[in-house]
Amino acid sequence: MMKLTTVERERITDSMLKIQAVRASLDEVGEAKIPNADEIETCLETADQSLKTALGYARSGSQPDTSVVPDEEDEVEPD
Repeated sequence: MMKLTTVERERITDSMLKIQAVRASLDEVGEAKIPNADEIETCLETADQSLKTALGYARSGSQPDTSVVPDEEDEVEPD
């Protein structure tokens, strides 16, 4: 898997947190009131797992791979 820049890692993390918030919000409504709720939940779960994988989380629950490649603005040019 390719290394992520800091900005990419932040964007993926933000998206993952938004998906988790949507899942929690829909849980409060109840499946009976949402057509295809089970399919929506499956889709959100798959998206959440894919983003965790992109961030380097292993299924065993280990810590994410925090190594990143620098963004262009993070790179320091030699004098």
